[in-house]
Amino acid sequence: MTTTTKREGVFAPSTATLSDALDRLGRDGSILGIGPLTNGQRLYGRAYTVKYVPAGHPPGTVGDYLDDVGPGQVVVLDNDGRVDATVWGDILTALAHVKGVSGTVIDGVNRDVAKALELGYPVYSRGRYMRTGKDRVEVAAVQIPVNIGGVKVSPGDLLVGDDDGVVRIPRDVEDEVLRLAAEIDAREDAILAAVLAGASIAEAREAHGYHTLQRRGGH
Repeated sequence: MTTTTKREGVFAPSTATLSDALDRLGRDGSILGIGPLTNGQRLYGRAYTVKYVPAGHPPGTVGDYLDDVGPGQVVVLDNDGRVDATVWGDILTALAHVKGVSGTVIDGVNRDVAKALELGYPVYSRGRYMRTGKDRVEVAAVQIPVNIGGVKVSPGDLLVGDDDGVVRIPRDVEDEVLRLAAEIDAREDAILAAVLAGASIAEAREAHGYHTLQRRGGH
C-alpha cells in the first residue's frame, strides 16, 4: 500500500509493494537483515555510500564524509555486517538531522539510539551496540558500489524504508518499478474492497490476479 515518508512528505509505495515490483522485473533490491530502530520510521532518498574495512596500523579515520552529504540523501554504510563495532552515533545523528539528510542505512550496528529516537531520525541497521568503531574500523572509500544485506547499492540508487525494512531501486529500472508498484497497489486495493464487500478471498484474488502480482512478467 502507498505510504508517506515521515521527513520528506514524499509519497512512495510500501517496501512490500516495491519488493513485489522488483520480483516482477527479476531484479534484486530487498535488503536482508536490516531493520528500523522503531516502528513508524519512513526513509526515501538517494544513496551516499561509505565503505568500511578493519582498521590498519596506524588506524585511519572513521570518517568525516557527512560534510559532503546533501539534504534528502541517505547515508549508506557498508561495515560488512559487523555487529561488534559501531559506525554511527549521536553526533552524526544530530548533524544529519540538522542537514536534512533523509536517514541512515547500516550493514552493521549503531549506538546512541536515544538521540535518533528523540529527533525522529530514521536509522536502519542490524541492531544496536555501544562499542565504538574507532581504532577498529576505518573508511576505505566513499561513493562507490557497496554491499548492504546482500544487495549491491550504488551511489544515487533510490532507497525506500518503512516498518518492514529497506529496498533499493536501481536507477535503470526506477520508473518501471514505480509504475509496477502503483499497478500492484491498485490491484491489492481492489481485492481488499471486494472481500470487504462480501466476496470470498479466493474469488477476489482470482478476479484481480493476486497470484501473479509479483510473478516475473506478471503472468
